Amino acid sequence: MNKNINKKGFTIIEVVLVLAIAGLIFLMVFVALPRLQMSQRDTQRRDDVAAVATAITQYQSNNSGAMPADASPDTTLVNSYLAIGGATFNQPNSETPYTLNIITATTDGGTTTPATLAEALTTGEGEAQAQAQAGTTIVVVKGVTCGVEGELVPGQARNYAVGIQLEGSGYYCTDN
Repeated sequence: MNKNINKKGFTIIEVVLVLAIAGLIFLMVFVALPRLQMSQRDTQRRDDVAAVATAITQYQSNNSGAMPADASPDTTLVNSYLAIGGATFNQPNSETPYTLNIITATTDGGTTTPATLAEALTTGEGEAQAQAQAGTTIVVVKGVTCGVEGELVPGQARNYAVGIQLEGSGYYCTDN
């Protein structure tokens, strides 16, 4: 007896091939997702730096061109210009507020201190601590403007540069 049995279904090679393709798709998603989230946080940090620069400009307009002396959480700059409507000025995806430092640059014989945004962000901190705090501190440097690749260029007393270290790579700086 010769029965012609026609079995329908997938071969083991077809099943393995589909699983391998699905695995590659999942791998690509899991590799790309953290980078996308990091990019979104860095975009928020850039927006926050721009908000600080705008707040300082408004502060100067309302105070005869004077720069704020302090940026601790209970100062006029933070309460009146950054924390609008009772909101706090927090880091991206966090309930932790930024650390906001205001420092004054000095120029001696053509040398500016701090000379770079990296130096301004690590003032008073060890390098390891500064790396651990990347993206958590916004620094305002009075008397300078932003140059290329994080360099700070001497300016007038009313000039300032605002910057932050990005999580992805590098620094972001904006000035008036």
